[in-house]
Amino acid sequence: MANHKSSLKRIRQSNARRLHNRYYAKTARNAVKALRGTGEKSEAQTLYPKVCSMLDKLAKRNIIHRNKASNLKSKLAKHVNALA
Repeated sequence: MANHKSSLKRIRQSNARRLHNRYYAKTARNAVKALRGTGEKSEAQTLYPKVCSMLDKLAKRNIIHRNKASNLKSKLAKHVNALA
């Protein structure tokens, strides 16, 4: 266990940040899953910009890598365009 006050504070901060990041990453994963599960094109077209925005925010804050966000957005766009 750490002895210095600064290291104890750093542990508290990193734990709080980890929980915060986990929440937003999980929320985005659920949104991606919901978009992949939609069968209606109109519903998918309304969900797609919201999901893209979530992924961009995660990438901007380094919660996920920017290339991962880009790949997910690309695959979701293909899915939305393929719907009849």
